[in-house]
Amino acid sequence: MSTLAHTMMTAARSADSGLASPGELDRYPYAEAPAVDRVGAPAWDGADPELGRVGRRAAGSRGRGLHGQLVQQLGQMIVSGDLGADRPLVPEEIGQRFEVSRTVVRESLRVLEAKGLVSARPNVGTRVRPVSDWNLLDPDIIEWRAFGPQRDDQRRELSELRWTIEPLAARLAAGHGREDLQQRLTDMVEIMGHAMAQGDALTFARADSEFHSLLIQVASNRMLEHLSGIVSAALQVSGGPVTGCERPNETALAHHGRICEALATGDGAAAEAAMRQLLTLHPEVERVVPAPREH
Repeated sequence: MSTLAHTMMTAARSADSGLASPGELDRYPYAEAPAVDRVGAPAWDGADPELGRVGRRAAGSRGRGLHGQLVQQLGQMIVSGDLGADRPLVPEEIGQRFEVSRTVVRESLRVLEAKGLVSARPNVGTRVRPVSDWNLLDPDIIEWRAFGPQRDDQRRELSELRWTIEPLAARLAAGHGREDLQQRLTDMVEIMGHAMAQGDALTFARADSEFHSLLIQVASNRMLEHLSGIVSAALQVSGGPVTGCERPNETALAHHGRICEALATGDGAAAEAAMRQLLTLHPEVERVVPAPREH
């Protein structure tokens, strides 16, 4: 086993000490909160009184501060629909509800505004914005949607995006002599192989995510590279048959290896074909390219 593989697997095992699966750490019990009037102010008092403290403990295990934890909680409540469009968000009420300072609330709302989830205007205050205004490519919003009521739509949309992005990235990557990054891709395949042999699903998943992100970098297309976070988010939230390589299996590993071989020989067509085969795989079922949806 290479030094890189040993280091990555050791780090993964340390990080996996009792933690939940991807997304679980940030799933707060907003769905169980009583229904609220969609046009009035948030009924913070009617929600679970332990929500804020429970959320802080869970998110804290990933190293988030109070600011990041409040962003997570409010973001998930907005994406879930518990805080509906045009809902007013009063900073004082939020601070009291989640037992955080004005500064924490203010900075959290600024982050949510940057993501397109809320808007703040003079004489109007801060309000939740409609879905059409959200930055749906933001990794946080991708995660929140994937573990909320919109999970099926989110995973389908991510699958379709990957079918668009990754085969093209594989073809382009074969035309660039980035030996350092190509070696890194080979290292990731080695790590995945060792992880699969040891039944280490966490390390396999991390190396898999790194592989796909690196591949987009090798393509040397800055606009595609800007989308690498989407691919990483897709792998992190995958869990159904709409995604292909989120679980360790021999066939998926072999296709990763074929991609590396095609890159080494500069065969763009072979790299693209191997990526399409990889995206078609699933441990339990085979899928074809997503069919056009009826409107």
